[in-house]
Amino acid sequence: MLAEQRAERILEELARRRAVTVTDLCQTTGASEATIRRDLNALAKRGKLSKVHGGAVLADGEFHGEELDMETKRGLFAEEKDRAARYAAGLIGDGDVVFLDAGTTVLCMADHLGDSRALFLTNSVECACRLMERNLRTHVLGGMLKAGTMALIGAETLSALGRYNFTKAFLGANGVAIAQGFTTPDPEEAAVKALAAERARESYVLADSSKFGQVTAAVMFPLGAACIITDCLPDRRYRDYTDVREV
Repeated sequence: MLAEQRAERILEELARRRAVTVTDLCQTTGASEATIRRDLNALAKRGKLSKVHGGAVLADGEFHGEELDMETKRGLFAEEKDRAARYAAGLIGDGDVVFLDAGTTVLCMADHLGDSRALFLTNSVECACRLMERNLRTHVLGGMLKAGTMALIGAETLSALGRYNFTKAFLGANGVAIAQGFTTPDPEEAAVKALAAERARESYVLADSSKFGQVTAAVMFPLGAACIITDCLPDRRYRDYTDVREV
């Protein structure tokens, strides 16, 4: 495979997965690790990607204006999301008061909560149903129901949220970037996530490796405001800004 063909294949894989490893690219292209590393260096110099330890991510700060639908998001990085969700569920004790939002990885946590005696609050209709199926103590915030994510948002949701204090909050994000922090496409969902983190003693953002270096329209809060739980950290610089748990 010629260098131009390898570069095209690398960028195609990045566009599809948002983060790739040198090993993955070797398997995809049939090239050696040394060749792939040279290709990544060349593409990084052209501003086509950000080279990180062991691989590459989309160019840091790449902006995404549209949000994927829930069914599409569920199918992406399913195994990685489940590992993060299992780890996050293990952080919850029986005395906790926990906020769970409508992120797809957060939704997976319900499958790993067992017979927890914690109190759960959520702005997600789907999450509430999953918790109730397991006979867990569940409160649902009111508000306007958003099509697509089935999340409750708006002034009524924020008002209800402001009446609670949480020991732990578990949140999803569409983008995680050093300069822009945690972001999500919808400003009203961002407002709910931000207030939940503010009301929590400990906040966690569950984000698979493809979210790093990505930016969407609405800022939730800066990196230092929450611990990140992820399958793989593509850029070690993030550890300079917050606690990161790789699972």
